[in-house]
Amino acid sequence: MPASHTTAGPPREIAVVAFAQSDPTRDTAEISEAELLLPVLQDALGQAGLRAAEIDFTCSGSSDYLAGRAFSFTMALDSVGAWPPIAESHVETDGAWALYEAWVKLLTGDAETALVYAYGKSSSGEVRDVLTRQLDPYYLAPLWPDSVSLAALQAQALIDAGDTDEAALAGIAARRRADAAAPPHARLSGTVRHGPYAVRPLRTGDCPPVTDGAAAVVLAAGDTARRLCDRPAWIHGMDHRVEAHGLGVRDLTDSPSTRLAAERAGAFERPVDTAELHAPFTSQEVVLRTALRLDDAVRINPSGGALAANPMMATGLIRIGEAAARIRDGASRRALAHATSGPCLQQNLVAVLEGEPR
Repeated sequence: MPASHTTAGPPREIAVVAFAQSDPTRDTAEISEAELLLPVLQDALGQAGLRAAEIDFTCSGSSDYLAGRAFSFTMALDSVGAWPPIAESHVETDGAWALYEAWVKLLTGDAETALVYAYGKSSSGEVRDVLTRQLDPYYLAPLWPDSVSLAALQAQALIDAGDTDEAALAGIAARRRADAAAPPHARLSGTVRHGPYAVRPLRTGDCPPVTDGAAAVVLAAGDTARRLCDRPAWIHGMDHRVEAHGLGVRDLTDSPSTRLAAERAGAFERPVDTAELHAPFTSQEVVLRTALRLDDAVRINPSGGALAANPMMATGLIRIGEAAARIRDGASRRALAHATSGPCLQQNLVAVLEGEPR
């Protein structure tokens, strides 16, 4: 199966027909992952008018490193109901990649419907340190450079290249939190103090809030999607790519993998009017806007994005869900959704969604 499918001819039309997410909070120590997920899954299935037994394929995204125990995703299956046995899979990364797997499953014709969910409890540990485990285990990880420090290196590279400055980054943070004042699912919204330096040149306002949360999406194929939803958000194309693992061999001011994923997903065929970007740091939005060729006519992160709420392992899936929601409510005709994983935009996924089937 090729890595992407665009207007060249996917064998089936696949759409997002439902999307739900939890209210993001700072700490959910009092509840388990299954308890966090259950109302979200019920909401998504209820929107589609489906029972769990009517789902042909289930795929989830999460991280054992955040949970602090091996095979933690098996505990979350209590919220899905794995008996009688179900067709189920899991990816150890953001739920956007779980959606990609489910999308391919539906394209093959092996399923008509799919439930995709993701969750993360960042409050369980010091997330800045936990994320060092993504790094090269021989050269970088032993140095314990935390995620904010690495993002600061990227931000400084952008400033040195003349691509941005601290005032421009503060403006991005202010716009995203202002956008988040309307949607109900934000941890930070409205006027938020930009704050002192976290790691120079990034201030606390340039960084995402620690967030616990979950999200779920229901996919359906062809006429099934039309039956379940008045206005399905059709997936025009989707692709994901990865940069070199070693940060020292990358140009941190650019994201070739994002550009290639967008090209393969068909993003450059026609303009998009909305873009939901998974940019946990303000400096990363600068990189992504350039790589994705987004001008001022495109509405960027009307949900507020990861700067408003950042439930690890669910944030990328939420970007796809938010883009689909704007298609479904008629606010957008053609939207782009982006998800990332790893340090400094190492892995990137791009999906293009449209309001009408081709």
